[in-house]
Amino acid sequence: MLLQELKEQVFKLSPSDRLALVSAIIESLQDTPISEPERSGAIRRMRGLLKTDRPAPTDEEVATMLEERRVNKYLQ
Repeated sequence: MLLQELKEQVFKLSPSDRLALVSAIIESLQDTPISEPERSGAIRRMRGLLKTDRPAPTDEEVATMLEERRVNKYLQ
């Protein structure tokens, strides 16, 4: 059965059967080990997203950024 066919069949199930299916899927995923290299690679990529050559903003700078965002969002 293809994924699309499976999705169509899922919507025909009752809400309680869909919840039981979700539980079964979650249980099957919990038993699946995540390989260390895959996890390590993901962590390295996430750390790379956080890197910057500038220092972290001060509390005052953050407050100013938030205020500017609010002005742009609600007053324009």
